[in-house]
Amino acid sequence: MFTLQKKKDKDFLVLNLSDPQLGDGEWDKNHRNYKILTETVKELVERLHPDLITVSGDLSWAGNDVAYDSLAAFLDGFQIPWAPVWGNHDNQGGAAYMDTVADRYLTHPYCLYEKGDPAIGNGNYVIRIEEEGKPVEAIIMMDSHDRDPWIDEEGKETWAWAKLIPEQLDWYREQIGLLSAAGYADTTLIMHIPIYGYNDAWNAAIRPGVEYEKLTVADSHTGDCWNDGYKEAFGVRREGICSYPADEGAFAVIRELGSTHHIISGHDHVNNFVIPHEGVKFIYSLKAGAGCYWTPELNGGTVLKITDSGVADVWHEYVDPAPFMQG
Repeated sequence: MFTLQKKKDKDFLVLNLSDPQLGDGEWDKNHRNYKILTETVKELVERLHPDLITVSGDLSWAGNDVAYDSLAAFLDGFQIPWAPVWGNHDNQGGAAYMDTVADRYLTHPYCLYEKGDPAIGNGNYVIRIEEEGKPVEAIIMMDSHDRDPWIDEEGKETWAWAKLIPEQLDWYREQIGLLSAAGYADTTLIMHIPIYGYNDAWNAAIRPGVEYEKLTVADSHTGDCWNDGYKEAFGVRREGICSYPADEGAFAVIRELGSTHHIISGHDHVNNFVIPHEGVKFIYSLKAGAGCYWTPELNGGTVLKITDSGVADVWHEYVDPAPFMQG
């Protein structure tokens, strides 16, 4: 568990980057995707001066050691604490491989990371934020794994995106208990693969008949596309919600405990909706850079503004990649 200090009378900003996902060769300084990612992040840091950078998974692909090490060195260069969780592509190399990457990340001076209990994954840990000894916010980082077996509608065994396992939900419950006892009343959960509750939030929020595939970012902020009670939602959905196909029970635990009011996920590169649903904001982080697949208009990072009473605001910070795409 880590503790970071918020300065009195100054907002604490968390910049979340999602799915940077460059391969080894893309870290060549002349590669277009290298320029897009690194210049995007530099621009975000210069604009925001964040106090913490988090990375919500798919840092690269398993086996791309140059990419993992290059990203870590790049983030260390800002001399700002940064904290990752792993995504499905990171986890595809298996537990032993992921452990070797984690060992290297633990040597980086600005990286906040704990492996945690290997029985529930790699990288389940907590970052606490306090102001002059007063608890302000806690960020719970959780490993959402890779894939799980699934029986499809035809009865055939296939694979589905993974979920938080029951033992992780027990761990989450334990952390909320410890944090509550220490005075932390507000928490944020950061992971890669969205929990099933993102489906519930979307279905409750989107107005019937809206052609959401054609919805623009600007129009998503007008409120016209959202049902009553969801007018504060914003952002777009350009692909499926790639969660585990059935309710894994995570949202029920989150609602029961009543501590987590913001959930940040990545995974789906061209979804970036933010929907308040039953006391929780379901947040798709804006994707950083062109790695794997992307839409240039949805490039940048997602920001949490933390005041002395917890998270007060969340927004996407867009960066136009056009100047970095030349040559």
